[in-house]
Amino acid sequence: MEGEAASRPPRPFMGVKARRGASFRRDVKGDYLDVPSDPFLSAILSKQGDETLLFADKVLKCTGTGKMKRCILMITGSAIYLVDPDADVLKRRIMLASIDKICLSKLSDNFFAVIVPSEYDCLMASTRKTEIVTVLVEASKSRSEYEIGVVFSNRFEYRAAADMVKEVRFAEVDGGIKTRIVKKYR
Repeated sequence: MEGEAASRPPRPFMGVKARRGASFRRDVKGDYLDVPSDPFLSAILSKQGDETLLFADKVLKCTGTGKMKRCILMITGSAIYLVDPDADVLKRRIMLASIDKICLSKLSDNFFAVIVPSEYDCLMASTRKTEIVTVLVEASKSRSEYEIGVVFSNRFEYRAAADMVKEVRFAEVDGGIKTRIVKKYR
């Protein structure tokens, strides 16, 4: 019976998104960077009055020009922080209350978009995407004034800048997932 359970494919995330076997069996740590031992990252949270760190790790963020840049993602009970690890600069703080939804494909890729109607959106990629989405949804549920939605679609739009909308398209191809990001004109 035990061997039979191990051979079954992982259950879809939130009943929809395909998962890789490794993501299903991964240990969840939350803080993969040991933020308390990093004076710069600790100071960012302290300055903003955020004491409860829920998640921290390096991710790839898609810039407005379409390049993927490594950044540090920290999630607290009230905000998302994006930090440039090369320059030690806080690039963006997004209040959880300002996030409308998170967009993901139904396939087993690493991309997710954080949709922020009052600002521009943020497209990122992480092998810990499932944990990130779960942390964001749970953090928003703990506050009664809002709840972050999760939308699954193999095609979604996000605002890469105030005047630029891009569409992310996902397709299954031999041996994996093909991801295309195309500029849309409005």
